[in-house]
Amino acid sequence: MAPLKFFMNSSSNSDVKKKHYLSSMVEEVDDIEIFQQEYICKILDNLNSMRINGKCCDLEIIAGKKSFKVHKAILAASSPYFQAMFTGELSEKNKNEIELHGISAEIFEVLLEFIYSGSVHINQNNVQDVFFAGDMLGLTDIVESCTKFLVRELQPQNAIGFYRFADDLNAKELKSESEKYIQLNFVKVSGEDEILQLSKDLLIKFISTEYLRIDSEQQVFDFALRWINHDIENRRQYVFEILKHIRLSLIPLEILKKTFTDCSDSSVRVALKSFYNDILEKKFCLVSGSSEPREWANRYIYVLGGSKREMKSFFEAGLIVDYLGLEKFDISAKKWIRVPDMSIDRLMPGVATLNGQIYVVGGETYSYVLSSCETYNPLTNQWNHVANMHTPRCDFGLCALDGYLYAVGGWVNDKEPNMCDSIERYDPKSDQWTVIGHLSEPRFSMGLVSHDDLLYLVGGCSSSRIILKDLKSYNPATGEWRELPSMRTPRWQMGVAVLGDYLYVVGGSNKEEYLNSVERYDIKQNKWDLIPPMNTARSGAAVVSLNGLLYVIGGTRTHALDFYRMQCTISSVESFDPITNTWSECPPLTESRAEGRAAVI
Repeated sequence: MAPLKFFMNSSSNSDVKKKHYLSSMVEEVDDIEIFQQEYICKILDNLNSMRINGKCCDLEIIAGKKSFKVHKAILAASSPYFQAMFTGELSEKNKNEIELHGISAEIFEVLLEFIYSGSVHINQNNVQDVFFAGDMLGLTDIVESCTKFLVRELQPQNAIGFYRFADDLNAKELKSESEKYIQLNFVKVSGEDEILQLSKDLLIKFISTEYLRIDSEQQVFDFALRWINHDIENRRQYVFEILKHIRLSLIPLEILKKTFTDCSDSSVRVALKSFYNDILEKKFCLVSGSSEPREWANRYIYVLGGSKREMKSFFEAGLIVDYLGLEKFDISAKKWIRVPDMSIDRLMPGVATLNGQIYVVGGETYSYVLSSCETYNPLTNQWNHVANMHTPRCDFGLCALDGYLYAVGGWVNDKEPNMCDSIERYDPKSDQWTVIGHLSEPRFSMGLVSHDDLLYLVGGCSSSRIILKDLKSYNPATGEWRELPSMRTPRWQMGVAVLGDYLYVVGGSNKEEYLNSVERYDIKQNKWDLIPPMNTARSGAAVVSLNGLLYVIGGTRTHALDFYRMQCTISSVESFDPITNTWSECPPLTESRAEGRAAVI
């Protein structure tokens, strides 16, 4: 296509004006449409300036005690509420002054700024009023912006309030997001005072759903009793109606018996005893005898990484048979199930659960220390890679707290003294690791858990190669470390887990000795005590808590064949019940395993 050209037709007469003509030689071209975003912004800026200066305004709106000069056409084009007012048969149609009820002057000014500029300023102080007013005027973009703001601000202490607010306004998206948050964070939400104000019907709605993320049904049971006892005079009448929605057959009979024995209200005590007898005598008239854990309840223990080393004969002694992948234990079916392997074989990785996914971080593969991180989604049964840590490390502490992962210390194997002191935090929203602090000295093979906004670090080995018995807490919000009472026995390669308000430290090594002893730290009372020892002494075991029990999985122990002794992996699994204070054998792993880690989901 020939280019567009301009020709000038000049005249000898100086009085004749010069004119430009399109060349008749130009080929015909297609029309084009040009969209100028800047033009729209300029028009809005001019309109807003005219509003502020009161120019060309044809309406005065009084909100609160303040008067606002506006343009009817602009308001009608922006808001279905005003469009109906000015184009319908309402009496306000021909008025020059209108009083707006239910919206304060400050909030109406925020909405006017949005209508005339497309920009809105939302903060914690005004978001609910802006949401309500925007919904009233039919400003869907305002409602959407407020919804995004509130969803981002969801926390255990405000989730119920957000849900009720959304329910009152019939704000479907905010209601749905709030409900999902309550379900996924039920244990924390149910511990807040706000949830005690729920109506009976709304309480039943929440406790009857399949979609509560809980460790055990007892957590729902405890909450229901807490709600009833909060207003016992008016709520005791609902005991049977409420408890029938709780899967009481999944709760140990010892707990049910203790609950009705300790109950001070006679009506509630009678109801609890009726449920207890129904289960004890296996009548199952009041509760189902074949209850399954809720669909979103934590019911699987995943064991990830590690290796097996088994003694078969004198000549094969010490042979490492294989690196191991992933398998899970179904606590309902009481059986182990194979799961798709990770992309990399890992010894002593960091493992934690965050946002419904299992994170496997670092570790060692064939003497190479890793910084890589991958996640397993149990819903899709797939693995995905995420950002690497800054420092490659294995045999370190990893746990989740308040939406972040924390990686602490570990063996690095690339410099003296072969261990590190850094603390890295992973933000899943930005997919980034950030170094946020340091230990007082490098350490590895310690225990790390989280509880009530704090991290707890216990035992391990320091840079001076000393086996430690100290316990410290770390507050990520302030960066403060606090010294706590020490264990009785120094140990490393032990397992750690939180069950209730207790931190359990299980087995491990003390110099050359494998330990079967278990120490328990009472977080509220700030003191240690011993519980009965495991049946099998072991080191390098994976330890988790689930459904009121403590599980100890695999590990290493000393094995003797004739006169030869070596460290061999074991497949033994034990569980500890704090109610009966006893250990029980569980179905063993499909293969012996040590130096792996476990997660619950």
